[in-house]
Amino acid sequence: MKAINVGLLGIGTVGGGTFAVLRRNAEEITRRAGRPIHVSIVADRDVERTRQLTGGSCRVTGDAFSVVGDPDVDIVVELIGGCDVARELVLQAIANGKHVVTANKALLARHGNEIFAAARQQGVMVAFEAAVAGGIPIIKALREGLTANRIEWIAGIINGTTNFILSEMRDKGLSFADVLREAQRLGYAEADPTFDVEGIDAAHKLSIMSAIAFGNSMNFDQAYVEGISRLDAADIRYAEQLGYRIKLLGITKRTAEGVELRVHPTLIPAKRLIANVEGAMNAVLVKGDAVGATLYYGKGAGAEPTASAVIADLVDVTRMHTADPEHRVPHLAFQPDAMVDLVILPISEVVSSYYLRMRVEDRPGVLADVTRILADDGISIVAMIQREPGEGEEQTDIIMLTHKTRERNIDAAIVGIEALPAVKGRIVRLRVEDLL
Repeated sequence: MKAINVGLLGIGTVGGGTFAVLRRNAEEITRRAGRPIHVSIVADRDVERTRQLTGGSCRVTGDAFSVVGDPDVDIVVELIGGCDVARELVLQAIANGKHVVTANKALLARHGNEIFAAARQQGVMVAFEAAVAGGIPIIKALREGLTANRIEWIAGIINGTTNFILSEMRDKGLSFADVLREAQRLGYAEADPTFDVEGIDAAHKLSIMSAIAFGNSMNFDQAYVEGISRLDAADIRYAEQLGYRIKLLGITKRTAEGVELRVHPTLIPAKRLIANVEGAMNAVLVKGDAVGATLYYGKGAGAEPTASAVIADLVDVTRMHTADPEHRVPHLAFQPDAMVDLVILPISEVVSSYYLRMRVEDRPGVLADVTRILADDGISIVAMIQREPGEGEEQTDIIMLTHKTRERNIDAAIVGIEALPAVKGRIVRLRVEDLL
């Protein structure tokens, strides 16, 4: 049977892994796909290195646009990253009637609505399993495996760099800055780690999952994003004492008022499975009304784990290559005419429980003043730690966990508490999720 010809754009870490796994497992992949999948051309700026990697098994070019216009290419695999050039290449491939496989979460989060609309018009597929959580088949689960369910919420550890940093901070009691340097030395963090540690990478992935879960448009620009760079090791220790662990979570929930779309450090009960995901691993917890809570765990990055997802998409597209477009799985799970524009809630309207840490003067009446302000804003306390001051110390820490309240209420209470003369400096506020 005639092979499906693939044009590979980029043969870096993921592209190299994809090429290697396709070659190593060619027989198994052919048996599953029903026909051979052959990389016929690779585009990369480093042409000589690419020739060495491919060993003369395919054509090599430095011009990616020549690949998306090549009449012999059936599927374009975009693994160059970034948004501007990648968007041009993907849209041109679609315009030329080619199916696209991409691992580019930033591209889809920012331009997915445009890309999927163009693909529908041309009757081609855009597959993107590798864009979220590396080798974990979470897109397949959301689009197909859980299709009977009304998805209630998703909570995910979807950035391995930040999870490694938080795990090391907890295990070794080190500061964020110290662990970040170690993560960079080990290759877990980039020289410029902003996209990871400030939550942007996780927000890209969350936006994609949220759209699939709720049949909504991509809404990355409306996501609330807060990273871990200002997280103090003291809060990780206090959270442990209260029976919680801190993880950077991407959370999206369907509520009566709209959809929550938020990334931030979160306290999770230590007994939850997702709280025990350590190192650079990823995990996604999905709650459906019929199935309940389901957990998906694995490597969220790396050459071959991500290649596993890229090739799964290649097999899917190959199987459906000649199928009527109306009978393919929709890009975002819902039929295009059934998509809705749900309201994305501002963070001030989100309802959550909260962790508060405040530095106060060690004298009578301070705690009463704090609890009075919380009560005035309708906020009750679940648990509290008051650290015993050391010898000669005149200040101490008070740590509180609250019941659920709307974020604007906790914000108002914090303003009032910080105005108390006995409260020193800013209050640390972190969100708490039970994930039940």
